[in-house]
Amino acid sequence: MTDLSDALQEPWSDLRLQREAVGLGMWFFLASEVLFFAALFCSYAVYRSFNAEAFRIAAAHTKLIYGSINTALLLTSSLTMTIALRAATARLQRMTLFFLGLTVLLGLAFLVTKGLEYYGDIEEHLIPGSTFPLKPAATEIFWALYWVMTGIHAIHLTAGIGVVIVVMLLFGREIVPVQGSTMEGVAIYWHFVDTVWIFLYPLIYLGGRT
Repeated sequence: MTDLSDALQEPWSDLRLQREAVGLGMWFFLASEVLFFAALFCSYAVYRSFNAEAFRIAAAHTKLIYGSINTALLLTSSLTMTIALRAATARLQRMTLFFLGLTVLLGLAFLVTKGLEYYGDIEEHLIPGSTFPLKPAATEIFWALYWVMTGIHAIHLTAGIGVVIVVMLLFGREIVPVQGSTMEGVAIYWHFVDTVWIFLYPLIYLGGRT
């Protein structure tokens, strides 16, 4: 499946238009996701404006080392995804699969690191409830938002990893050509997930340390 015509899907007769349509469709899908995360960020901003000191105290108990490692992992995964997209455009199947594989490994490393962080948080009872150790009471609001925002992000990343693995199988078995529009849609979604983390990192980990 090396002919460009094999990459075309109905009703498109031109690969450029097909790619633009896939990109536009992905951006429409992500627009709803942006609105969802924007609501969470706005909630964080409102609560923090009324509880600045409590949020500072609460954020100081987050584990900066884990957050920093995960930031490095996701930024690197954006690079590997970009290289995979370039390789796919050049119809370099092996290189595309290699860098998609690296992207998956970096995503899995993120989830493992996040799991270790969650384990430490649970050990310290940093879950809003009767055993929550921090004062004042408004610190629980920060940690409630922490669990919700990072948990939802982890779900999105897990979905992204699953999609990349499926795409790798399709490419490897030559069911879908690497030079088609599939890679562009996958890359847009992956970069979106990475971008969300770039906003989460300073909000969650740096607020109590400035």
